[in-house]
This record gives sequence, structure tokens and C-alpha cells, in this order.
Amino acid sequence: MMLLSIVTPAFNEEANLDALYERLVKTMVAVGGEWEWVIVDDHSRDNTFAVVQRLALADPRLRGIRLARNSGSHVAITCGLHHVRGDAAVMMASDLQDPPETLEALLQKWRAGAQVVWATRRERPGDPAHAGFAAVYYWIMRHVVGMTEIPEKGADFFLVDRIVIDAFRRCQERHVSVFALIAWLGFKQDYIEYDKQPRTVGRSGWTLARKIKLVVDSITAFSDAPIKACSVLGTTLLVIGALLLVVGIFTEGASTLLLVAAMIGLAGVQLLALGIVGEYVWRALDESRRRPPYLIEASTEHAALRSL
Repeated sequence: MMLLSIVTPAFNEEANLDALYERLVKTMVAVGGEWEWVIVDDHSRDNTFAVVQRLALADPRLRGIRLARNSGSHVAITCGLHHVRGDAAVMMASDLQDPPETLEALLQKWRAGAQVVWATRRERPGDPAHAGFAAVYYWIMRHVVGMTEIPEKGADFFLVDRIVIDAFRRCQERHVSVFALIAWLGFKQDYIEYDKQPRTVGRSGWTLARKIKLVVDSITAFSDAPIKACSVLGTTLLVIGALLLVVGIFTEGASTLLLVAAMIGLAGVQLLALGIVGEYVWRALDESRRRPPYLIEASTEHAALRSL
């Protein structure tokens, strides 16, 4: 019989987990089959892991893992996918913005042969700035990086087959978007549409700094376009600088100003190019250290063994 694994990263989500559990149980009763729920607590500052422990004691299908430090949702998802046992796994947020009832549609696509099923949103309620950032990010991933497998409207919710999970586990990158990596893996991919729900309780931990890091990680992990752009821009500015120099020579009184402007512009481009190359070099250095992407502080399985 099929075993479905549900992976949920959680950061300060103590107020949402009980409601999510109840809806998952109802959904899986309707869907049928065996299932497990793996919750990865991204070192929450509230009682998230205490709620996970309570739920795990009442239902053995639930397993909880607490990371030793706050590492971000993509690291938490990676940890969850490393620990699932199912024939397929679904990644679902813990804030109830991704309706658990969508599981049935995901499973239908999987049973029809899809090995990766993206749940792409028809609408995105909430902060317009966040929606605008998401639109720009997915445009960059599709048209600059070349990840055409990623749905045009983006996806926060997906199902992957066991063969995809095993392939994902072979990839050891630290600075990478889980969604981009799964898209890059290939396999047979399909999608469904769903209505993303507004958050009702708590606040999102998806800060501007984390968004910017996601963009940089996604681009540097799969594309050398920024380095090529630096080369093109540098060549263009050299040509412009030469033209300005010629104009300055034949224009009385303007040569000094043009020279200063050219020097400032070239210095800015050099610093920008150095920063872009530095991002690649830093990631290469960080990968070479071979530090583990996450460390586990506690798990409900260890707690259960200690209680025996």
C-alpha cells in the first residue's frame, strides 16, 4: 500500500499546527492510504516543538525534528526530504496558506504518471509587494536562468515521487533553492492550480534579507549569466569611456568633468563586478568546507526512545 509523506517546515507556528493536523487527518481519510507527517522545526522561538511533541505522542504517524539553529525554510525542507519514508512526498507550509485539501489533486496527477507535481497558485492574496517580488523572481528563473520547468506563476507547494527524492538526496549543495533544484532534476513534471489562502494567525518569517538571499542563491547555483553580463557591461563602458575621452579632448572646458564622470562610472562597475564574482567564490569556498547543511537538536523519535 502507498505511503505518502507530508513534509512541513515550521518556524514560530505553534498557533497553526493543531488546525493543520485536524485538516490533514480529514483529508487523508477521504484520500485513503497510509501516511506520515514530518514536521521540521526551524529552531522556533515559541512553543512550536512542544506542540509537535504533544501531537506525536497522540499520533505515531507524526514525527518531529528540531534544527539546532535557524537555517531558513529551504534547509528545513531539505532536512524533511532526507528523512521521509514514503513512496511520494508532499511539501506543505504550516501556516494553512496551502490548503491540505489540495493533496487529492496532487495525488491524482502522481497516479497518472507525473513524478513532480507543482501546485501553482491562481491568486496570491496578501501583501502586493510580496506578490510583486515573487513575480519578478519567477520571471528571472524562467527567462534569465532558463528554468522553464518552474510554473510561470510560481509554486510554494509540490509533490515528488520516491525516485525524485532519491535523486534530490544525491545533491549536496548548501546554497540552493529547493524548488529550483527539483525543477533542474528533470523527470516528468506536471502542475495543478489552487487558491492560496491568506495567513490568519502569526507572522511570516520570510524577511526581505531571506528573499534577496534566495534570489542570489538561485541565480549563482544554476547560471553564470551575471558574470557574462559583467563582461559585456565592462566592454560597453570601455567603449563609452573612449568616446567621452575623445569628446573631452575636442570640447573646451568639459574634459575634466567628463574624465571624473568616466572614472566614477568605471569604479562603480568594477566594484559591482567584484561583488558578483565574490558571491560565486564565497559559495565555492563554503561548499569546500563540507559543513553539514543542518544539525538536529532534538526529535520526537529520540524522546520516545528515552521514555521507554
